[in-house]
Amino acid sequence: MSRERVHVIAGNAFAISDAQGDVVEDPTTPVGLFSFDTRFLSRWVLSVGGEELNVLSRDDMTYFETRFFLVPGAASHYVDADVSVIRHRSLDDSFNERITLLNHSTQPAEFTVRMDMGSDFADLADLADVAEGQELRRRAVEVAADSARSQLVLRYERERFVRETLVSSTASADVDARGMTFRIRIEPEGRWETDLHVTMTIRGEGGRDLRRDLESHREHVRGGMREDLAAWMDGAPQLVAERAGLEDTYRGSLADLGALRYMPLAYNARVPVGGLPWAMALCGRDSIITCLQTIAFTPELTPATLRLLALLQGGQLDDAHDEEPGKIVGQLRYGESAAFADRPNALYYGAADTTPLFVVLLDEYERWSGDADLVRELHHPARMALDWIDEYGDLTGDGYLRYQRRNERYGVLNQCWKNSPDAIIDSCGRQPALPRATCELQGYAYDAKRRGARLARELWGDPGYADRLEREAAELKDRFNRDFWLPEREYYALALDPYGEPVDALSSNIGHLLWSGIVADDRAEAVAEHLLGPRLFSGWGVRTYATGQQPYNPMGSHLGAVWPSDNALIAAGLRHYRFDAQAGRIAAGIFDMAQTLGGAVPELIAGYERSRTKYPVQLPAAGRPQSWSSGALLMLLGTLLGLRPTGGNLLVNPALPAGFGRLELLDIPGRWGLTDAYAGDRSSTVAGRRRLR
Repeated sequence: MSRERVHVIAGNAFAISDAQGDVVEDPTTPVGLFSFDTRFLSRWVLSVGGEELNVLSRDDMTYFETRFFLVPGAASHYVDADVSVIRHRSLDDSFNERITLLNHSTQPAEFTVRMDMGSDFADLADLADVAEGQELRRRAVEVAADSARSQLVLRYERERFVRETLVSSTASADVDARGMTFRIRIEPEGRWETDLHVTMTIRGEGGRDLRRDLESHREHVRGGMREDLAAWMDGAPQLVAERAGLEDTYRGSLADLGALRYMPLAYNARVPVGGLPWAMALCGRDSIITCLQTIAFTPELTPATLRLLALLQGGQLDDAHDEEPGKIVGQLRYGESAAFADRPNALYYGAADTTPLFVVLLDEYERWSGDADLVRELHHPARMALDWIDEYGDLTGDGYLRYQRRNERYGVLNQCWKNSPDAIIDSCGRQPALPRATCELQGYAYDAKRRGARLARELWGDPGYADRLEREAAELKDRFNRDFWLPEREYYALALDPYGEPVDALSSNIGHLLWSGIVADDRAEAVAEHLLGPRLFSGWGVRTYATGQQPYNPMGSHLGAVWPSDNALIAAGLRHYRFDAQAGRIAAGIFDMAQTLGGAVPELIAGYERSRTKYPVQLPAAGRPQSWSSGALLMLLGTLLGLRPTGGNLLVNPALPAGFGRLELLDIPGRWGLTDAYAGDRSSTVAGRRRLR
């Protein structure tokens, strides 16, 4: 049976099944129906006459709707099958599946249709542990079968934590504790169908359904979702491209970003989540990077994200949650482990990059939108974030932003974007002591101080504070270029240990330094040569970790794989230092990868040399879709077009690689209203034409 996974997403919920549409528990993949970090269905298996179904084809209609075309029995039975099955699945505030049986024979037929159902109400965090080899904790689930109403109710309760799944059928069914059975008769060339409706309930104080309260804030039924998707797509700039398939890839990325918007409980606005399967929640880093990537295309994501992050900003010292005053949250979760503090993930602050990046995003949004009111509204959170960099981020007093987890039991070891336990390592495989100062964190801190200075001078009316931040940024840049530079290798160290000794690994992090602007001008060319050299550049993109070093592994997520999100920042940094051709090579490789694979852009691919594999090698652990992977394609387009706000105008300075032909990006939103950008590969002229709507 195929191990292909099929998903539907609707804001706060998602469902993952196999190619037939069934949900069968798999310890390696979080299959089932989920909402707010709880699995509401862990078994959903359709059979006809006791036989499993096999897929003929599938129609993925939208991100929230799909259809499966099936026949019962083994593959040898496909020819002249007398019966076929259609499963039409959709997800809105509930999970809906219409099952249709078609009798293709000239005789009436009787069938027994069975849907096995069940829920373990597992926490998504528990399933992540299972994927790493731990045993899943079993929960006592109450089951109430009601054949008279054709309903099955599954309920899990632990003190105040209550979750319920209610399955109902429009056709009469014999309901038992494990599912529903339909005994049906279909006339010649006739059909039978039933609608199965699955509601997910999160009980709050007084038994109130918190999901129902949430959904009451907006129309989110099937028709409303189609309208919402159309409005989302129509509101983004239109791409007209000569390169075959590029328009479809662009629109596919927009649709994936639309799917990955969700509304946290008690917050009446949608923000981007990380992505399927593990990061279907607010992840501070992913959300900020996604907003930075898409600000020229879907700027409406940013204000809600900034306000929510400011609302959740750290306000105390809390070792369990790695919380500190001014620190921007790393993750927000709603599962059982969060509710009872089994893990510190209800609000977890173990990230050292989210706080400076919050200030970077606030400034970048104002540059594009001219929304001075938001900058003034978030004046205090931004100042707290800037203060955190020096008061809590400088753990050794040497002026560098460092991290060390406060929670030794559950805290994340590496609190940078490369957050796997073995990610920060030297060229021989040695891990530095903590606290660690990774190089890109210093770039983010430098950029945050420069941008904070602009906001202070132009919008907060505090020139003295602006002067101080500019002075600190300049000092950080000088110090960084002295201490992190490895002159004999002509690249920047991956990190410094607490004693100031460099971690000598060559990694993609140096590309983030170009993006932040902390690289000395006379060293930028050497950095660019390393990024596009054979040790880092695979042909599809820049590897996270260079070949020729002992820990290199092309399948290691942070030790050799290629991340689209990483490459988008690197390409933008290369253009910042006027390495246009190099930026174009990276963009071309990532777009080639996306178009070759088709569908949603994966979180990462293996770092194998393109000339060796000829095809992007996908990794089983890679999420898909991911917001900052889909956003990466948009950022790369903006980078190739050279889009940059300058006061009340949009500067367009294109540098397209060969093979892209002519590009037109129409209705780019910003403080100028709407404007268009035109470009051609290598030699074409460009113009911006202002239009107001």
